[in-house]
Amino acid sequence: MSAQNSVLVTIARPYASALFDLAQEAKDLAGVEKALDGLLNTINGSEEFSQFLESPVVSGDEKKAVVEALIKKAKAKGLTANFLNLVAKNGRLFALPAMISQFKALAAKDRGEVHAEVTSAQPLSKAHQDALAAALKKKIGKDVTLEQHVDADLIGGLIVKVGSQMIDSSLKTKLTAMKIAMKEVG
Repeated sequence: MSAQNSVLVTIARPYASALFDLAQEAKDLAGVEKALDGLLNTINGSEEFSQFLESPVVSGDEKKAVVEALIKKAKAKGLTANFLNLVAKNGRLFALPAMISQFKALAAKDRGEVHAEVTSAQPLSKAHQDALAAALKKKIGKDVTLEQHVDADLIGGLIVKVGSQMIDSSLKTKLTAMKIAMKEVG
């Protein structure tokens, strides 16, 4: 984990934990998770929006106004809307994707699921996601929720992280290994 990711997780964990506790208390884990999924799709779907949230140059008031518009557009209510307003007020919008990821991990654990991060060169189709989740379930013995990332540098294949285990079948890694092996032979 990079230093930046470590800082994000450190910032995100208490927010996610508090939201999880409140959602559990309100018996609305599924509703809050669904709203956060929609928000994450919006963030991931627009590079400009993602950069806007991360930008230290944009004032907190501007970000808060955009979040209020986002809440209206996404029809977020109750806990989710209050959560977004609090995150904006505290100037922590740059960590919002990490907060959502932490919340989803807590919700998955509560359901008895295992969380897996999957990185591929291109977005996986629904059929591929389902097949991968089924294969991981067979191997691990628990339901698996997938968090998908795209990294075009992989060229092809997948990197799958489940807990402390990592399966790297990416073409980039295989080519690097071949390059090292060829240097040792030569």
